Amino acid sequence: MTPISTGSEWTFDLIDEYDREIRKIAVDEFKLDVYPNQLEVITAEQMMDAYSSVGMPVNYHHWSFGKHFVSTEKSYKRGQMGLAYEIVINSSPCIAYLMEENSMTMQALVIAHAAYGHNSFFKGNYLFRAWTDASAIVDYLVFAKSYISKCEERYGIDAVEELLDSCHALMNYGVDRYKRPQKLSLAEEQARQEEREQYLQMQVNDLWRTIPRRDKDDANREPPRFPAEPQENLLYFIEKSAPLLEPWQRELVRIVRKIAQYFYPQRQTQVMNEGWATFWHYTILNRLYEKGLVTDGFMMEFLQSHTNVVYQPPVTARWYNGINPYALGFAMYQDIKRICENPTEEDKAWFPDLAGTDWRASLEFAMKNFKDESFISQYLSPKLIREFRLFAIRDDDHEDKLEVSAIHDENGYRDIRSKLAEQYNLGSREPNIQVWSVNVRGDRSLTLRHTMHNRRPLDEGSAQEVLKHVGRLWGFDVRLESADNDGNISQRFEVKSNLELQRL
Repeated sequence: MTPISTGSEWTFDLIDEYDREIRKIAVDEFKLDVYPNQLEVITAEQMMDAYSSVGMPVNYHHWSFGKHFVSTEKSYKRGQMGLAYEIVINSSPCIAYLMEENSMTMQALVIAHAAYGHNSFFKGNYLFRAWTDASAIVDYLVFAKSYISKCEERYGIDAVEELLDSCHALMNYGVDRYKRPQKLSLAEEQARQEEREQYLQMQVNDLWRTIPRRDKDDANREPPRFPAEPQENLLYFIEKSAPLLEPWQRELVRIVRKIAQYFYPQRQTQVMNEGWATFWHYTILNRLYEKGLVTDGFMMEFLQSHTNVVYQPPVTARWYNGINPYALGFAMYQDIKRICENPTEEDKAWFPDLAGTDWRASLEFAMKNFKDESFISQYLSPKLIREFRLFAIRDDDHEDKLEVSAIHDENGYRDIRSKLAEQYNLGSREPNIQVWSVNVRGDRSLTLRHTMHNRRPLDEGSAQEVLKHVGRLWGFDVRLESADNDGNISQRFEVKSNLELQRL
């Protein structure tokens, strides 16, 4: 069969033709279920702009995005870093941005990686299905951008950015982990916005009446606890209950909270998502080569890029920066395929339900039903533990020495797999801080409660910085207590409400 092209230059017709052939392999041959695709070619500067706006080309303006853009631009022009070859948006249609400086080989790689790899992951993984609405995110971002621009015109850029600073600082504490959020919808947001503002303000006014009424019978009773139960979603609590926020400020808190919720599944599936997309670009482009549709030169360029992406630097390397999610994810999907097709005796003992099964169905089951933590816990094999030379370090604050507690041998496999999986548990990586109580009838101070994990204390500097941002949004004194597993308070932080706080 004749190759689709032989040179490195791309044209729109060639992109269409590669996309057509890649789709035949991805959808018709390997049965990937994807949203409709929309391919956009943009310049390097536009790619940097999108990259700086947390991957959202239609995101609202904020100084931190501009700072990120300048930093990225300088590093790129000095040759200190390369750009992401692609950006893909979890939307329907799924929008994949290709950089115009890419060669034809790279455009084909990006199409396979983003438009079919990431796309099918967005559509299939249970976290994305439960927590995001691909049909409405772009519309919602357009609504958010427009609303924030109007606020800047009406209340001033500084006032808006100060509030966004504080919301961004608390973004990771603005998600619901256990209940499905409402769908994002431009039409609904616009239709309900005014109604919601009035309703919210009415609720807040009722809660914070200046002179609380008290029945004679209630005179000797303790005031009811507020909130009745600890609240994990700080931004949601602030949006609903902060005494001094204006309606437009509540709407900004809500916008940041909604966007944080949208990114929540991505934070839990980085290894799986990147590994899945890398596995499929590798498989699809090799299939193109088997069909004679690409040349040897195409494959050499592709394999060089692919090898760079999945390279795992050793722990002794100066540029070591932890485990490369592309390397681990790609290796795990490849390993699942190997266990299905050519299981060893060790594989049969460790994965009796996986060995010898249909690799395509097994891969899809893994992609759909796990997140990074459970994926590693379920599928990381002794073979990969040996290949990655993984080991565990025990760091106990009650002891003055570190201990290598497990290495890649028979005695260490399960321990290493368990410890590595735990590293991808967001509950272990981020402090567990919840709204504990509010002094409703006194000084209106807010108390947060941190529950220690593995006796890990809070960093004092970071805790004070976060408290300042909570204080700015709350408007009154804020306290943070850190409790051990027995409920004993071991650390206390406090920020006072004052005018200086309004301008950190």
